[in-house]
Amino acid sequence: MELPGEALRILKLNEAHNKWRREETVNLIASENLTSPLVDSLYLSDAMHRYAEGLPFKRFYQGTKYIDEIEVLCEELMRKLFKAKYIDVRPISGTIANGAVFYALGKSGDTTCICPLPGGGHVSHSKYGIMGALGLKPLPLPFNVEEFNIDVEGASKLIKEVRPKFVVLGASVILFPHPVKELGDAANEVGSKIIFDAAHVLGLIAGGKYPNPLSEGANVVTSSTHKTFPGPQGGVILTNEEEIYKKVKKVVFPVFVSNHHLHRLAATAMAAVEMLYFGEAYASQIIKNAKRLAECLYNRGFKVLGEKKGFTETHQVLLDVRELGGGTKVALMLEKANIIVNKNMLPWDRPEDIKNPSGIRIGVQEVTRIGMREGDMEVLAEYFYKVLIKREDPAKVAEEVREFRGKFKELLYTFK
Repeated sequence: MELPGEALRILKLNEAHNKWRREETVNLIASENLTSPLVDSLYLSDAMHRYAEGLPFKRFYQGTKYIDEIEVLCEELMRKLFKAKYIDVRPISGTIANGAVFYALGKSGDTTCICPLPGGGHVSHSKYGIMGALGLKPLPLPFNVEEFNIDVEGASKLIKEVRPKFVVLGASVILFPHPVKELGDAANEVGSKIIFDAAHVLGLIAGGKYPNPLSEGANVVTSSTHKTFPGPQGGVILTNEEEIYKKVKKVVFPVFVSNHHLHRLAATAMAAVEMLYFGEAYASQIIKNAKRLAECLYNRGFKVLGEKKGFTETHQVLLDVRELGGGTKVALMLEKANIIVNKNMLPWDRPEDIKNPSGIRIGVQEVTRIGMREGDMEVLAEYFYKVLIKREDPAKVAEEVREFRGKFKELLYTFK
């Protein structure tokens, strides 16, 4: 039987997406990355059809003897990479990892402290996300706009006053390392735990270019596995405290996860191996590229946040684009030029500004993995300048971007 029209339409749309995003656009979304062909080959496996509720070798299903070994190996590799005693790789996303830890360490009605949303906090930490859904009451920590970071003095004072069940650090926008060690004294004084959401910086931690929160005093780390860490989409929980681990593992299953998408385990394990061997070089180049892109944009007249501190110490660059029409308008204009970014709230934005916030967020981890270096950041900044300041036709710039993107055909920081 020939494929029906519906099937052909699906194939055509999927092919168009793959060609556009992988060959024609420059992807600067800070929460995305590319997996290697080796990781892809493991991801596409029979395990995607199988179930394995529970823990390795203690399943509620038969037929998992090899999957059990893969999961244990994945855990071993991640423990080695992040110097963690206990790990759970079963959460299927960073938000699920957050939910499991929030549920395990708190109860409805408890007060928590979080990085404010306009300061980069993730929605899952807020009253609008899983935090609020669990009945927890998050209070935003004071934020220093000049430093683009948590205000240590104000945050310490708040923690001592409200005695939160736990404090959540880490963010969706994180230009500079959050003060885990600095807030640890205040948290310990009142018996609060510190949770660090490392979703955006996990690969930088693996590469030794961002402080390991567990070494800095965090009680538990949650993360996704597909941003600066170049694995398949999924989540992970890490801790050095057995009591926390015992609570969390009983929540991951059966509360938040049934089957945990088994085909990603081998793929995640291989991404961990890649980071063990190439992580330091990869993370180092990411930060070099982010700093250089920020400088190039600043030199072309863009309002780049974090200027006084060297713009960034992570993969991210943050622009204030209010004078250019706001984040929504700017992101759409760049998309027409085949440059993919996302709009983002800035510290002075109000909740009602979410539809057109002040900023755009840029991440360089994917372009770094396809081989771009500091000199290429100059080229990218020039495209921004042409579209947003010179107001050249985005369609014309899109052709330049497509040609430029075509030069980068090899994925780096993996095994050949």
